[in-house]
Amino acid sequence: MSGRIEQIALAGPLPPPFGGMANQTRQLAELLRASGIGVRLIRSNSPYRPAWAGRIRGLRALFRLFPYLTAAWRGLGKVQLVHLMANSGWSWHLFAAPIIWLAQIRNVPVIVNYRGGEAEAFLKKQIHWLRPTLRRVDQLVVPSGFLKEVFARFGIDAEVVPNIIDLDHFSGGKKERPVSDAPHLVVCRNLELIYDVETAIRAFSLVHRHSPAAKLTIAGEGPERAALEQLADSLQIKSSVTFSGRLDRDEMVTLYRSADLMLNSSQVDNMPNALLESMSAGVPVVTTDAGGIPHMVRDGISALVRPVGDYEGMAQAAIELLSDHDRYRQLVHNAREEVSRYRWESVKPQWLALYTRTIDGRLATESRKQAE
Repeated sequence: MSGRIEQIALAGPLPPPFGGMANQTRQLAELLRASGIGVRLIRSNSPYRPAWAGRIRGLRALFRLFPYLTAAWRGLGKVQLVHLMANSGWSWHLFAAPIIWLAQIRNVPVIVNYRGGEAEAFLKKQIHWLRPTLRRVDQLVVPSGFLKEVFARFGIDAEVVPNIIDLDHFSGGKKERPVSDAPHLVVCRNLELIYDVETAIRAFSLVHRHSPAAKLTIAGEGPERAALEQLADSLQIKSSVTFSGRLDRDEMVTLYRSADLMLNSSQVDNMPNALLESMSAGVPVVTTDAGGIPHMVRDGISALVRPVGDYEGMAQAAIELLSDHDRYRQLVHNAREEVSRYRWESVKPQWLALYTRTIDGRLATESRKQAE
């Protein structure tokens, strides 16, 4: 019996757009290949062909689904294992569940790497539909203790393997300089209701009142943009707020190097990459306590944590931190220490052990069947 890892399939989205799961998929593929493991990418968000199909609601998912499943069927016949990136809602039903069933037909073991802060609501509504598919999964993996606890409440076991952060990419060149009288704050989330960027803008308006030269950059895109721009205008801070849209990885590095502090005001969350990137880049974080965030950071040690929706508390925390250079530097130092556990050098052995165990487990099962 040999569980040597030679070729795996990695199924999930890729940038663009530059979202958390897409970034993790690309980064994992790059790092596994650099480690000598063959990776066959099965992209769930390939460009629409023809391009006009992407403009037709309802049908556009089908134009993306059929090529995805065709690529999956072909690819599964050439690999030892499937590493499937998965999320809640329609994404699960359209892009995760079919891969699991195709792998079952192909007799290929599946590791589901489930992420997303809305897991509990999704499981509550659809657990009876999910269980038959989850029984076909060899291993469920989540990136945080928070999600492990969520699945445990439904009697489902999960193993924790954290997200990966390229510390060298984000930390290079950042100087721990004293904060100026014109601090630059950043928000790096998609402009969706669950990320509650409104609260961050309201918090910034109070920081701006304290430091009129303060600036805010919002790096993200989404359906709430127009409403958020209107909010900034109504708070009379429009000229101090920049909506940059989505930025790629290198553009994010440039943004972090100019930033003095990150605001994260999400209402629902798991393990946001933006916080890991910010901590790695030496940019201290003021965040809400949504979802799995308290599993990532320690209040007062590696970040400042306030209740969801508490824009006044977030603003006060930001003002105090920007005014206290010693505490600022200590928070930066602690955050960099904390984020070191997300290095590839720390996460790689966990994935390789899991791959080997899964392949060996399937080989053992097949041997037993043949013996019978």
